[in-house]
Amino acid sequence: MKLLAANLLLTTPDPVTGRTKQPHEKLRDAVRWAVWAEEAGFDAVGIGERHAAPFLSSSPTVLLAHLAAVTSRVRLVSTVTVLPLLDPVRVAEDFATIDHLSGGRVDVVIGKGNDPVQNRLFGYDLADQWQLNREKYELLRRLWREEEVTWSGTSRPPLTGATTLPRPLQQPIPVWHGSASSTESTELAARFGEPVFSANAFHPTKKYTDLVAHYRDRLAAHGHDPACGVVGVGCGGLYVSERSQDAVEAIRPYYRAFLQTPAARHNDPEFSDVEDAVERGPLLVGSPQQVAEKLARWDAEFGGVEVLQIGLEGLGIPDAEQRATLELFLDRVAPVLREELPSRVWPDTEVTA
Repeated sequence: MKLLAANLLLTTPDPVTGRTKQPHEKLRDAVRWAVWAEEAGFDAVGIGERHAAPFLSSSPTVLLAHLAAVTSRVRLVSTVTVLPLLDPVRVAEDFATIDHLSGGRVDVVIGKGNDPVQNRLFGYDLADQWQLNREKYELLRRLWREEEVTWSGTSRPPLTGATTLPRPLQQPIPVWHGSASSTESTELAARFGEPVFSANAFHPTKKYTDLVAHYRDRLAAHGHDPACGVVGVGCGGLYVSERSQDAVEAIRPYYRAFLQTPAARHNDPEFSDVEDAVERGPLLVGSPQQVAEKLARWDAEFGGVEVLQIGLEGLGIPDAEQRATLELFLDRVAPVLREELPSRVWPDTEVTA
């Protein structure tokens, strides 16, 4: 299993001190976290895209381009690119540029997004996002694979003999389909035989495993070998301590604060407390052994997990505390995952000293 350290630049008051970091602090923190993640041994670093509070990750391509200059080994992943809000021509050009700057280390996760605020900001109706995601991806896929593209659709002006520049360094740039709530994304991924990334962030695990099962079933229907299906999963938060009860109590105030954020209220998770979210849902909280065992269960329930995404800044936990839990995870849990749950994605590279 490969490990992806992701960041959405969550900006919420510290539940203990009440202090909120300023935007320049959060942006600098995002760069420092990414550099640390490469040095600590993560396989990839991700920057997501959100255009509404409490997140500051509105310009992921700008951040990823900067990270291409300050890292040398990790994959650079968009987690996620909200394609329905964007022009596929611009997306094709931006990520092809980052692909060259990084030496071919880019992966793109596309998704429809689920925040009504950011959809209003760009002038789109949330109800149209599935159709927009599908049409715009069909165009993006062609732009990265073909030159002199002629295309017409409903989401942007037509193209006649269009070639986006630069051409990607990777042929093609790997694309994952972000899956959170509907078979629309898993169907699109299965149609093209491309990987799925399950959000696995708010709801009981079974909701997400059912979507991945649909993806694996539909691969064959579209003429692809189901054994070639590749799945990544996220988590709703990580906290590892030597004693499980210490981990639960440490994360409790942060999880409660998270449940009050607009993003959580919009997604309406059914968990009322940390224990329930650990037992049935997306929280990875406990001792190293307990977290490793839960990830082994996820691997079985999802039919194989190639990549695990972990939030670098967690649920707003103070930096020193968050770094300590990530270091314990990397020291005690990651070796078990890498030995017992092999991954087929991304080349193995030597961790920098």
